[in-house]
Amino acid sequence: MERAVDRVYSHIRAAILDGRYAPGSRLGESELAEVAQASRTPVREALRQLEVEGLVEVLPHRGARVYQFTSDDLEEIYDLRMTLEALAAGRAAPRITTEQLDQMTDLCDHMEAAARDDDLELVATANMEFHAIVRAASASTRLTSMLSAVIQLPLMMRTFHRYAPEDLHRSAGHHRELIAALRARDEVWADAVMRSHVRAAKAVLLASVRADEEQTTTAQPTETTAQPGHTTAQPAQSGVFS
Repeated sequence: MERAVDRVYSHIRAAILDGRYAPGSRLGESELAEVAQASRTPVREALRQLEVEGLVEVLPHRGARVYQFTSDDLEEIYDLRMTLEALAAGRAAPRITTEQLDQMTDLCDHMEAAARDDDLELVATANMEFHAIVRAASASTRLTSMLSAVIQLPLMMRTFHRYAPEDLHRSAGHHRELIAALRARDEVWADAVMRSHVRAAKAVLLASVRADEEQTTTAQPTETTAQPGHTTAQPAQSGVFS
């Protein structure tokens, strides 16, 4: 039987990642307990878990709210992600199977077709599967676990919505070159392609977030309370394209 804290944790985490609870939104214990049909004790425990993951921050005398990443946070996290994903790609090169490579090629076809149709949800889903194959092929449970902590930022910020057509085209090219490097069993090449891939994604998101920060420097954002079933952010598909 699923524990109450696990149910509450899953609800809050999913709502943060799909944008129902927007960055900066207050997470009221009473409201969360009501929607999750649980007491406030598992709510508090779930919030503590999410604080450790970096998705929630708990402020003295103000309670919990969804963490609002700054450009400095973004830069640090993407640098970590670049190092870890490049390591995963290098480890995957001698270990990945032909079947996995064929799956990645099919996913590239799907992503490119979806991008032409402006179906960003499908692009994001296929992209997540593409990168998951690389992580699985790295055959490192520790590395995969560490990566899970740094891929949440682009999930929250829906990176692919900030991509111009040329950014999508460049990203697709990186995917194709990564497959070529993996087929060649070239660890150094695979590492280098993945570094370029994540660095490019970082540049796009960093420029966008810094522009947002400049626009809000003269205005104090209004804190909102996350409400059950109410979207506090602009509707967006879940997933990340990078």
